[in-house]
Amino acid sequence: MPTRPRRILVPALLLVVIVVAGINALVAFRALQVLLQSEYWVDHTWEVIHQVEQVMSSSKDAEIAARGYINTGIPGYLDIFDRARVEIPADLQQFRTLTADNPRQIAMEQEMRSAIDARITRLETNINLRKGNDQEQLRLRRLSGIGLYQTNNLRDIADRMEAEERRLLVIRTGAAQISARRAKVAIAIASGLDLLLVLLMFRYFLRERELRLAAIDDAERLAASRIMIEQNAAEILALNATLEDRVRQRTAELEATNRELEAFSYSVSHDLRAPLRTIDGFSLALAEDYTDSVDATGRDYIQRVRAGTQRMGQLIDALLQLSRITRADLTREHVDVSALAEAVVSNLRDETRVETAGREINFHIQPNLEAEADPKLLRVALENLLGNAAKFTSKVPNAIIEFGWDSTQNAWFVRDNGAGFDMHYAHKLFNAFNRLHGDKDFKGSGIGLATVARVVRRHHGTIWADSVINHGATFWFTLG
Repeated sequence: MPTRPRRILVPALLLVVIVVAGINALVAFRALQVLLQSEYWVDHTWEVIHQVEQVMSSSKDAEIAARGYINTGIPGYLDIFDRARVEIPADLQQFRTLTADNPRQIAMEQEMRSAIDARITRLETNINLRKGNDQEQLRLRRLSGIGLYQTNNLRDIADRMEAEERRLLVIRTGAAQISARRAKVAIAIASGLDLLLVLLMFRYFLRERELRLAAIDDAERLAASRIMIEQNAAEILALNATLEDRVRQRTAELEATNRELEAFSYSVSHDLRAPLRTIDGFSLALAEDYTDSVDATGRDYIQRVRAGTQRMGQLIDALLQLSRITRADLTREHVDVSALAEAVVSNLRDETRVETAGREINFHIQPNLEAEADPKLLRVALENLLGNAAKFTSKVPNAIIEFGWDSTQNAWFVRDNGAGFDMHYAHKLFNAFNRLHGDKDFKGSGIGLATVARVVRRHHGTIWADSVINHGATFWFTLG
């Protein structure tokens, strides 16, 4: 019979374990709350930066539209100007709402509002002069330099707004990192204390069992069996605990990777697009406003600058699509693959009608094909594969492109009779930016096949290719 003090000790230890575990859980929960709040303010800062770029984009739209009308007299530019003029107050109001807690940004918002109002008023005056065909007055106003001053002033205000937010971003990012470290430390300490208490309790109960078994001589064999069973159970529990820790660790790593991808996508779509829009917009303004002041070589350089910025924009779009496919949710459902391929071919014909004029493209889609897959991701894969087939048969007068299912290979295929490629470089096909043909021969971003490979891997499938130079290529893939 256990003594009374021992009967009291067990509930007391259990109570201590419960209290300590509860305190640890509260500390960890509070640390996570602080971390989430810090991350919210980081995201809020990026949103404010985006709103500044949105205001400047609308202002540039109004500027370009006004210049377009003044230079050409086409009324359609006035519609663009009016839309931009309506969007600017809404964009500024959204910025004011986002920065209501920052007096410095409120003051700069008021300054920007006044500067934009002045610029819009001057543009409206120029438009009215153009309507009245007062070219002399327009010339004098252009030579005054006020328009350039107003534009530079707007950019300076926007830069100061962004600088303020980036200053806050540094502070808030640092706070988020500190909160993350504190959360990890709190969780680690809580887990360590919980484990220590569990081990102490386990040791206590094991000691109690050994004392009871020592006192009962006639149950030694049964006691040994029970000890063996309980030891095995303890090992299983330990293995389960280790597995759960690994799962939590992997989950945390995946979440961190997704956050980095989202931050990358956001940076690409906003930090890189804004300078490109600026380069393209000012190049267009230079081509339109100073076309008589630049010789043929200069106009060619301007055109090359615009072509380069547009090419960069296409590369950014391709990278963003690759990033979105990596992070997109995959939902398998029953898909009519033949109908999906026919829809892709129809869209492809419409989009390339001008490019394919003068040559014949024959698409052969095998009927009644079905699969269990994500229809959106599968459509992206087919658009890239069939689009590549159409592109690389551009030098063949009678192009033949096939899509279907091969029961021998137990795989889907897209086959063409185009340029083909050297199989020595087949291992590079599905890596981003690895192109086996020059841009002069076939235009492209070098992302298409990498995107297809990403879609196939998301379905737990495989992809490979066969080809002979100048005799076409066949791309095979499975969907898991």
